[in-house]
Amino acid sequence: MADKTDIADIGIIGAGSWGTALAVLLHKNGCKVTLWSIIKEEIEMLKREHEHKDKLPGVKLPEEMVFTTELEEAIKEKDILVLAVPSPYTRSTSRSMKEYVAKGQIVVNVAKGIEEKSLLTLSQIIEEEIPQAEVAVLSGPSHAEEVGRGIPTTIVVGAKKKETAEYLQNIFMNEAFRVYISPDVLGIELGAALKNVVALAAGIADGLGYGDNTKAALITRGITEIARLGTAMGGRFETFCGLTGIGDLIVTCASMHSRNRRAGILIGKGYSMEEAMKEVKMVVEGVYSAKAAMALAKKYQVQIPIIEQVNAVLFDNKAAADAVKELMIRDKKLENSDIPWEER
Repeated sequence: MADKTDIADIGIIGAGSWGTALAVLLHKNGCKVTLWSIIKEEIEMLKREHEHKDKLPGVKLPEEMVFTTELEEAIKEKDILVLAVPSPYTRSTSRSMKEYVAKGQIVVNVAKGIEEKSLLTLSQIIEEEIPQAEVAVLSGPSHAEEVGRGIPTTIVVGAKKKETAEYLQNIFMNEAFRVYISPDVLGIELGAALKNVVALAAGIADGLGYGDNTKAALITRGITEIARLGTAMGGRFETFCGLTGIGDLIVTCASMHSRNRRAGILIGKGYSMEEAMKEVKMVVEGVYSAKAAMALAKKYQVQIPIIEQVNAVLFDNKAAADAVKELMIRDKKLENSDIPWEER
């Protein structure tokens, strides 16, 4: 592991479970951390309790950490900004940040999603709203509940410049948080966003009472859909075989930490999409990415049958059991169309 010769001053924009977990991680790495939230009550609770009682219970925050509702305080003269707000708020928060961000200041997006109206990834939104920033992404199979407690985790940092990726790798990496780097920012973000939609499908299957066979099928065919669409859009196939593709998909489909899986379970049990989101009490990113995924599939003429059925259940009142049945009785297919048959 690289020697941390620089102690970074970092502003984390968003004090949800992931932003708070990263604040704890970065403080342990020797960084100075300022944690921002737009919610006054949340910041008052963090100042008083030094623990996020709602989102990350049991993880204590150090006394030296700064908590604020003032964006300027969280942004100005910081070496790195970590943007950790839920994906539906990426654009509005970026727009509010713009006036305080210096030219070349690094903004690391750690949320996952695709904007429904524009079909842009979150880093593309940030670049549009804060053109003076240098934008990077951090993603992978990384539940906040585990990162906050120091459970071994491996992720990927994506950036256009290798030196930026290496700098961030050095800042974030420690003995419990292994960081790889990649130039495929697009592939990383597409894998991160689309896996949330497949995780909804996995949760729906669980809610219907289906078993391990069904889960394995959804994960395997789900990553095929993700890679099919992602490569058509310009992502690298290798990325979808890695941590931010199959790795993130496995953890999100299998873990009860996953808000997307938990929402899917409720939908499989008969809850509406709105009822499930209310019950989970957190932003279910896959719901916001599902329609965007269908629009992208249409634009790039790619078939994504699992994601298509998730959309039908979420937005067209299709019965979950009927959606699974339709997936099972689709036309017969080859598993891999590029493998040649032996000729007689």
